[in-house]
Amino acid sequence: MLFQDQVAVVTGGSRGIGRAIVADLSAQGARVFFTYYAHADAAEETARATGATARLCPQQDADAIARTVDEIVAQTGRLDALVNNAGIRSDQFIMMMPESDWQRVIDVNLSGAWRWAKAVCRPMLGAGRGAIVNVGSIAGSLGLPGQTNYAAAKGGLMALTRAMAAEFGAKGIRVNAVVPGFIETDMTASLNREVKRRNIANLVLQRFGKPEEVAGAVSFLLSPAASYVVGQAIVVDGGLSAAVAM
Repeated sequence: MLFQDQVAVVTGGSRGIGRAIVADLSAQGARVFFTYYAHADAAEETARATGATARLCPQQDADAIARTVDEIVAQTGRLDALVNNAGIRSDQFIMMMPESDWQRVIDVNLSGAWRWAKAVCRPMLGAGRGAIVNVGSIAGSLGLPGQTNYAAAKGGLMALTRAMAAEFGAKGIRVNAVVPGFIETDMTASLNREVKRRNIANLVLQRFGKPEEVAGAVSFLLSPAASYVVGQAIVVDGGLSAAVAM
């Protein structure tokens, strides 16, 4: 029970990678609160399966985020970990992408993570301890056609991770990131068979990853085993970036 008596918040925890993170932390003893926005049925199912607590909270609403953090701390007396996982995609080639799609993806994926970090840093600073893991994407470093908004948001999240690590590290709050590649989620399920085949061909492990494999990396970074790991990004991509570099 690695996280016994600890309190963790996972944003976007109702499905996919988020659900796997919620399940993993809960199974290891953490009291987990997770947020959702558009998928109430999935959130209810995740809460029922894991024992975690679901909270409706949009990424774009700073007041709702601050209120949610205050309520959790008032209820539990502490907040040990934040996993910034919530994210959306709205893929389109740049010449056809509405500015509203650019703004929405940046606001949810990047600004939302900043809002959550801003909200949780107060109780963490007060306690002199805490850990934050931002969930990025290989798209933020490799760049993929049709994903200028998503790639910019995830690339920005890596810069945010490093800056936050420098700002909070000396105060007892460790900030790191996990960078997934192609993972079996609803996002990748929408890819057609030929696109999947081409992408799998570029992977050293010749398969898409599982959400649980990302969750394991997140748990490591939150755990005492990573007590000297700060400002780093663990890439969980089945060798995609290694194959590209060769």
